[in-house]
Amino acid sequence: MRRRTLPFAVALLLAAAACGPADVTVTLQLDIPNPEGEGTVTRPLSDIEVQLLPYDRDAVFDSLSAAYPTPEPEIPQDLIDAREKVREAQERWQSLQNRWGTLRDTLEKINKTMTKYSRGEARYVALFREWGDLDDEYKRVQRQMNSAFKEFTELQKGTIQQSESIRILRENWEDDAFANVGEVFAAKVRASKLRVQVDTSDASGIVRFQAKPGHKYWIHARYELPFSELYWNVPVDVQGRDPLEIKLDRSNAEERIKL
Repeated sequence: MRRRTLPFAVALLLAAAACGPADVTVTLQLDIPNPEGEGTVTRPLSDIEVQLLPYDRDAVFDSLSAAYPTPEPEIPQDLIDAREKVREAQERWQSLQNRWGTLRDTLEKINKTMTKYSRGEARYVALFREWGDLDDEYKRVQRQMNSAFKEFTELQKGTIQQSESIRILRENWEDDAFANVGEVFAAKVRASKLRVQVDTSDASGIVRFQAKPGHKYWIHARYELPFSELYWNVPVDVQGRDPLEIKLDRSNAEERIKL
């Protein structure tokens, strides 16, 4: 009996292990302009809520939209174009502001270093010339920065009222069209016999879940930008217990205009 019991017990352990959960690691990151020079740098997105869902939330919203008697109010193209100009103006202003701050800090460092030398020393003369060149650029960039800020604020004022009107119109439509969305989500969860998992990304932009093999999930998250949001609803097939690593970045996000 013992010789037959041992293999049977091992088989039970292996079967239990095979039915165990799979580790799903989600990493959120974003490429942003390099604040210290040209190009971009990758930054983790921390403190972002991430959901592991046993249903496709987009399919639910699409179904409810199709069933509603009137279509969702669209955002007018002229408003989209105007807001794009606002975004571009803001980026110009911020770029000049960053350069202005760098020049200011550099001038302060040169001033501090110059106090270590007498006016007749060669090092003092070299620093003074460098300070003069940078001070000219500093004043020029300051004028450009102030002009860019004025342009940005004027363009922004021109879109505020129209954006607010469209936002209220769309929100009222959503309140009616998606009135039962919570009930639909709950029914989807009951039918799947799985649970919704929610967590927040850590300082490294990482969230960890455990998923049941043999099921399909969707990873949902949002990240707000100044004029839009990055929206993720990424499907994940969990076939076995092998760990899965999912990256959320611009490449698999939908960028949605934010009114």
